[in-house]
Formats: sequence, C-alpha cells, structure tokens
Amino acid sequence: MITGELRNKVDKLWEMFWTGGLTNPLDVIEQITYLMFIRDLDQTDNTKQKESAMLDIPFSSYFVGKEHLKWSILRDKPAEVLYQAMSTEVFPFIKTLNGETGSYAKYMADAIFKVPTPQLLEKIITSLDDMYAYIDQQLDKLDAKGDLYEYMLSKLTTAGTNGQFRTPRHIIRMMVELLDLQPADTICDPACGTSGFLVSAGEYLKEHYLEEIFYNKETKAHYDNDMFTGYDMDRTMLRIGAMNMMTHGILNPHIEYRDSLSDQNTDTGKYTKILANPPFKGSLDYDIVSTDLLKLTKTKKTELLF
Repeated sequence: MITGELRNKVDKLWEMFWTGGLTNPLDVIEQITYLMFIRDLDQTDNTKQKESAMLDIPFSSYFVGKEHLKWSILRDKPAEVLYQAMSTEVFPFIKTLNGETGSYAKYMADAIFKVPTPQLLEKIITSLDDMYAYIDQQLDKLDAKGDLYEYMLSKLTTAGTNGQFRTPRHIIRMMVELLDLQPADTICDPACGTSGFLVSAGEYLKEHYLEEIFYNKETKAHYDNDMFTGYDMDRTMLRIGAMNMMTHGILNPHIEYRDSLSDQNTDTGKYTKILANPPFKGSLDYDIVSTDLLKLTKTKKTELLF
C-alpha cells in the first residue's frame, strides 16, 4: 500500500475534484481513470514506435493525423485551449479506439468528460504529471502505479450500491493463497467489480513464479492474454477493473460485460480456478437466470445463485 509522499499527492488530487464540485467518489475515479488512460496512450504509442524502428516491426500510430491530441503536447497548452481540446476532441477520439489498445478501450464508448472548468483540468493534469514523475523515480514503477490505483479505489465509499462491495485486500490475499495458483491456471471472477481478485492473483503468480512466467514466451503470452477473465454487469466497474489490471501490468485480460447467472453465460469447464465475492442485493432478472442454476436452487438471491 502506498504511504508518505505519493499518498499525499493522491489525497491532494482527490481534494481538487472535491473542491471543484465533483463529490461522487465513483465520478472522481472515472475521471482520473480516463485521464490516466489518455496519458498512458501517449507513452504506449511512443514506446511502440521505438520498438517498431528497432525491431523492424510495422506499427501505425494511434495518433495518425491527430498528433495534437497527445498528452505531451496538450499539457503545455493554455487552460482554455486544453479544456476545449479535451472535451471536443480527445474524448471523442478515445471513443473510436474500440479495443485497439487492450480491454480497457472497449469500455470508452460511453465515456463522459465531467471536469467542470479549464482551471481545474489544468491543476489535475499538473498533479497527475507530478505523480507519474514521482513513480518514475521508484525502483518498482509498476507496483507503485498499481498501488496508487488501489489506493484510489479504497476511497470508494459508495459500497452497497447495486450489490457492489469491495472485498478487503487481506481477505482477497488469503483466498488467493489458499488456491495455490499455478502458471498454467486459467482464472475467472464471474462478478469482478474492480478486478481486485484478478489483480491479487497476478501479484501472487509474479511473486512465486517470476522466472517460469516472465522468462518464458508462451507462458508470458498466456499471463497477458488468456489467464484472467472477469465478468460484470456494471460498465463503470468494467472500465475501472480493466484499468486496474493494466496498471498492474496485465496487458489484455478478458474483462467482459456479462450476466454470469444468465443463459448468455455458456462457459463450462473453461477455468481451472474461480475467485469471487458474490454480489449481495444485486438486481436480478429472474426470467433470464440459467435453467441449470434454477435446478440447483430456486431463488432470487444473487449470493445463493453464485
């Protein structure tokens, strides 16, 4: 968990939103998530272009004809110009990516820019750059970035809405350790929320099987693409969950919109490990609940069906 200077920076950023009029923690997390994605997209594009030149691998920039929308160019613009570009160009642009940059981009279609003033946006961008600069100085940048996001998620005080409860991290960790995860496992959380279980599973595997996974091309590809699956019915949670996994270094997990209790979920024998905290008091359309489930327990309670 983050402490000290980085924690203070996050608290100050959070306070900017609060004093600027955005007081719903979920809105704050969403807006920070969007801006982090926009900033990371610039960095990812630059990295891939360098790799393309070095390895002679073809790569077409995400910003062809739209170079002026890069974070590195926008951040130096006057507040009014920055605000106008962000609201009228950048957000429409990221909505067109449609999965081109991994799981997270799939959930940008309904992204709404809610920062109320140019002055607040300028402060937020300066603050984010400051946090990233601090993270870049750390020995383990990835863990620091993941911990930063986890700390922001801990500020969600809207627990209980639509059955959404964040499972305490130490409980998640205990459950992960009990399952004795292996590099060949295929892991699913059918009610993933912020992807806390999947992130913790990834951390556990990195701690215990670093060489087996990260020094083996096939196993690393499995870790990045096929090992982790999460389903949820809240698109906000899907966005946040996918971003949470990206900040923890899992490049392209399957984070999908799906009602795990319904007939649309046809997964059978697909996963070796299931990690989940079933949603309590979740909304439920009883008519579409899988008939296989209803044969086991005829109830409308989501926790029992899970």
